Amino acid sequence: MTKTESNEWLSLKQAADILGVHPATVRNWADDGKLPFRRTPGKHRRFRRDDLLHYAQSQGELQPLEVQVIIQNALGSARMHVGEGDLSEMRWYKDMSDDGRQYMRKQGRRVLDALRAYLGAGAPDEMLSEAIAIGKDYAKALSEDEMTLPQAMRGFFYFSDFVVDSILTWSELSPPRNSSEWSTLLKQVNAFIHTMLLSIAEYYEED
Repeated sequence: MTKTESNEWLSLKQAADILGVHPATVRNWADDGKLPFRRTPGKHRRFRRDDLLHYAQSQGELQPLEVQVIIQNALGSARMHVGEGDLSEMRWYKDMSDDGRQYMRKQGRRVLDALRAYLGAGAPDEMLSEAIAIGKDYAKALSEDEMTLPQAMRGFFYFSDFVVDSILTWSELSPPRNSSEWSTLLKQVNAFIHTMLLSIAEYYEED
């Protein structure tokens, strides 16, 4: 990233996209002094990219910055959609029991933590065993909740899309150092997601 790019001033919405939270959360952090900002002549907040990345890095483990921000963004997006009630309109979600919904919330964090560890370690094949285990546990829980395989897959795709969207958002807001960086990262994420999906399908086939 060039010095000019790192010092670029971003809008409230762009800052929220990078941090994976609602714009109101960024506004609160700024007002609390956690995020430096300046105001335009029109009184709109502007945030420096370097300050956002430094804040994101300070909130988690020491890992490649791209991985950390992508996972934080995906988690924030999922929380925001759940909080705003988008899920209540999904048929597969309506058919779940309260216990099943609670399990899904916990499982989502487990998936992101495992993906974070997998990407942070350089995406070694041996670490895909955790994706297999998570997929099996996910399928087992939803099968016991009398969810069909198509319903389980719809739920899986709903949440896995947050990760892919976060990669796309990050790549748009933070230009890659070379053209292969993001394609490699996307392939690694897809390997983890596809491994989980196959594990889910295999469980239902054997069940």
